[in-house]
Formats: sequence, C-alpha cells, structure tokens
Amino acid sequence: MKNLIALLLCIVVIAFNTTKAQQLPFYDEIQNFKKQDSTNPAPQNAILFVGSSSFRKWTDVQSYFPGYTIINRGFGGSTLPDVIRYANDIIFPYHPKEIVIYCGENDFAASDNTTVAMVFERFKTLYAVIRSKMPEVPVVFISIKPSPSRRKYWPKMIETNQLIKDYISTQQNASYVDVYTAMLNEDAQPKPEIFLEDSLHMNANGYAIWQKAIQPYLIK
Repeated sequence: MKNLIALLLCIVVIAFNTTKAQQLPFYDEIQNFKKQDSTNPAPQNAILFVGSSSFRKWTDVQSYFPGYTIINRGFGGSTLPDVIRYANDIIFPYHPKEIVIYCGENDFAASDNTTVAMVFERFKTLYAVIRSKMPEVPVVFISIKPSPSRRKYWPKMIETNQLIKDYISTQQNASYVDVYTAMLNEDAQPKPEIFLEDSLHMNANGYAIWQKAIQPYLIK
C-alpha cells in the first residue's frame, strides 16, 4: 500500500510539473525547436538569430544572407524575459559564432506600465546572461522598429534604442544596428509598403531593408 501511495504521489508531482512547464509562455515552441534539433541537428559555429516574431516570420532569412550559415530561433511574440528564460535552450546549445538579437518591442506592447528603464535593464540582463557563458562571442542588437500599429510606444522605443546603443558602445564585441531610421520615409513616417496588413510585421520589402542594415555586421 505504501508503495502504491508513493507511486501515485510521484505521478501527481510529475503531472503537476509537466502542466506547470507547459503553461510557461512559448513552451511548446521551444520544445519544437528541441525536437527539430534532435532529428536534424543545427550546424555549430553558425550565426544565431534570436528574438521575437519579426525574426520568427523571417522564414527565408537564409536566402537573404548567402555565404553565411544562419540559425533562426525567433519565437512567438516573445519579450526579453522570454529570451532570458530560454537562453539555455535556444542560445547556448548552438555554440554560435555570433548572436543577433531582435527583441524589446513586445515588452512595451505587453503592458502600458512597462517603462524605458525596465526594458533597458532587461536587455542588460540578457546581455549579462550571454556574457556569463560566451564572453567573446560578438552580439548584435537590432534596434526596435517603428511599427505603425504601435505608434503610441514610439517615444519609449526611441529612448530605449538610444540607451541600448549607448550601452553597447561601451562593450567589446557588441554592435547596434539602426533599422528604425532606415524604415522611415522622407516625412519621418514608417514606409507603408514594407509592412503587412497588420501594420506590425514586415513583408519582403521590409526584410530587404533589414538585410542591407544587418549584413555589414555579420561574420563570414
């Protein structure tokens, strides 16, 4: 009887922990990455793109950078804390020779109470997490973009971009890529022809702008 009770308790604990894990944001997507890697291992010493849906939806990113080996691990509508949470799953196992990050935009959209200081500290935390295990690997941060659907957050995004840019300028093997300015027209408004109907994600025209901005920072 005691053995049966112990077994039942173990089953309950396992079920609880499994349910709890599955409730974490983007848990299923991360597990899918792991399954994909188990059947088709990702190349080592590649360039890792990690962050939110602007990377996730860049499904043909490899074609934009011929001559480079890209691993794309953009997931969901992730925030900086999400990338931090899953760093051991989607950053370190790949031993990338370079890490390219696009994240921070969803942090503001998730709550109007999110401040510039909060997002800046989150970035610094992610950077510190990466540096704790990869002190020499180049890190490239892509500026938060001017999505038309998130116009009300632009002042915060501009300020955050500047803080991150200034911080990166004090670091070794770290670069900041300004896509924000490149995505504006002569009237300082986002180019409408580069966005999908949701006024948030980009079409091929938008990604062409990103390709031109990012490629000079990539390591052959």
